[in-house]
Amino acid sequence: MDRKHLRTFLDVCETLNFTKTAERLQYAQSSITAQIKSLEHELQCSLFQRLGKKIILTKAGQQLRPYAHQLIQLEETARVSLLSQKETIVIGAQESQCTYRLPTLLHTFTQQNPTSKLVFKPAHSDKLATESLLNGEIDLAFIMDVTTKERSLLHTEALIEERLLMVVAPDHPFAAQKNISPEDLENEAILFTEKGCSYRVLLENLLHKAHVTPKSSLEFTSLEAIKKCVVANIGIAFLPELVVEAEVREGLLCAVPFDATFPALKTHLAYHKDKEMSKGVQQFLQLTREFFKGD
Repeated sequence: MDRKHLRTFLDVCETLNFTKTAERLQYAQSSITAQIKSLEHELQCSLFQRLGKKIILTKAGQQLRPYAHQLIQLEETARVSLLSQKETIVIGAQESQCTYRLPTLLHTFTQQNPTSKLVFKPAHSDKLATESLLNGEIDLAFIMDVTTKERSLLHTEALIEERLLMVVAPDHPFAAQKNISPEDLENEAILFTEKGCSYRVLLENLLHKAHVTPKSSLEFTSLEAIKKCVVANIGIAFLPELVVEAEVREGLLCAVPFDATFPALKTHLAYHKDKEMSKGVQQFLQLTREFFKGD
């Protein structure tokens, strides 16, 4: 049943006059008559009976009236419920981004968009973030990678270049040296992030090309755990500057000059070209571009 026809029916029930209903709804009287006839044709029964110049509800009209009220109220309830729901934006990002760079951006966005809800999905690797975007599991992703790989279904844009640092404990022998070569890592314990992590891949490739195999290695899922282990002189680590800048500034870690050049590591913003963008997602995109432009 057409919602407009039901609303017109309820108005006629109140006025019992087609002319008054037409004036109230600002329709032509012929339009009111046509709507009621259309509803009667659909239901295959008469809803009003003419008694001279008067009209009265038929028994069928009386039965329909409470149902029409319920249908209109249910529609309004559904509309209010949907409009009042918070929009959920799902974002994929590495721990380094979530913890050390994005909090300020997220705070600004939530202040400007109190009805939006942000959900973060861990994406420790470029591959994992790409798969989540292609499968429609996330709306946006912050990918830390060396290049903006061309993908037919994804749009990527570079936001900022990341600097990779080798960090050691202040009492580690490397802290007093002016330059460390890849060969110097042969007898060291390397503290790695998870497999597939972009900056771990860079380090592994560099060591492979230099034919260097570290004495030992440990793998962690937490950047904070890696930093604490480096502070405790358990091993050395290669991490983005944004992850360790506070500890280096406070003297808890030492950034050691490394005699090797890593490919330029950049943070990219990526999203699916074909996925419909809500107003909230569009606002987040714009705010992100402005945030990184001023970084």
